[in-house]
Amino acid sequence: MEGHSDEPRPSSRHRVARAGSRRAAVWTVATLLLTLLFWLGGLAGLLALADRVHVDIPPLLAARLPLLRSGPRLIFAGESRNEYGVDPELAAAIAGDPAGAAVNIAYDAGEPLAFAAAAKLYPDVFRNAHVVLSIAPFLFNDGVRPASVYPLDVAARLGIAERLWAFLPLRIGTLTRYIREAFASRLAQQQHVAEQGAVPPHGGLAMLDRVAAPWPDLGQHPYYAHWSLAGPKSRYEIPALCDLAKSSAKLTVVDPPWIPADRSADADWIRDEGEMLALLRAAGQRCGFDVLKIFDVPGLAADNFADEMHVNTSGVPIYTRYLIAQLRR
Repeated sequence: MEGHSDEPRPSSRHRVARAGSRRAAVWTVATLLLTLLFWLGGLAGLLALADRVHVDIPPLLAARLPLLRSGPRLIFAGESRNEYGVDPELAAAIAGDPAGAAVNIAYDAGEPLAFAAAAKLYPDVFRNAHVVLSIAPFLFNDGVRPASVYPLDVAARLGIAERLWAFLPLRIGTLTRYIREAFASRLAQQQHVAEQGAVPPHGGLAMLDRVAAPWPDLGQHPYYAHWSLAGPKSRYEIPALCDLAKSSAKLTVVDPPWIPADRSADADWIRDEGEMLALLRAAGQRCGFDVLKIFDVPGLAADNFADEMHVNTSGVPIYTRYLIAQLRR
């Protein structure tokens, strides 16, 4: 018969099942979207609460500030390369000063904003002290966003939407660490850890007792990844260095050495380090602080390093003596 088709028409049962599948898919997508919105709303609420309790002195730094009770004339600050690499008691002895005349308040991933806040807490101490602050590229390179090294005082200055955009979905750990550290820093403040806590031993020096493996190509180091000095890290940390310079008798910003190797062919590292040094030196000329770049230290070999950027126990006296000699020039 003309117009007759042999193809079977879908039964009403099949049509109902197909419509039901579409409705289920729509409900699934809607449920996922609502769950995501509620989750983002909850995270935003936690970030807003963390912003209200955040203080710029983190608990790691607060625990080291009791060292300032001795009224030191030389304060080693900054990140872990000073924390593990500079012996303040040896530095005081070289100058002929008693123990306590030099202290080490550096801490892991220590940032300038935190030390500028410490200077406000101890204005009389900093006003009479030479501050020697180490820096690392992750403090200024906005391409580096892991939780362990992202400067949390910078994170506190970003808007909530800006943080969600910058760190989700791959860097949610940075946000959760910020929230956790905000409450910990407020607790340390309320417990007066900085003013009343126990004084760390050995003037604040911590040491690493291991030997590094070679690291030939620093240009590929994670701290130089996605290199950019044009973001919020530089925007907030550079003015903090200027504030610290105003609060201190003298400020020297030190870029410490990496593990010895021939870097002449490491074009990426040479370029990135050059840009960071140019940024710091321009700020130093503007704000009145010195910048000391240390490429090599005589007598400091690869086996004096615990990893690619930290000296070990055997390297501490070698590096400390060299640093003091450079500061005296």
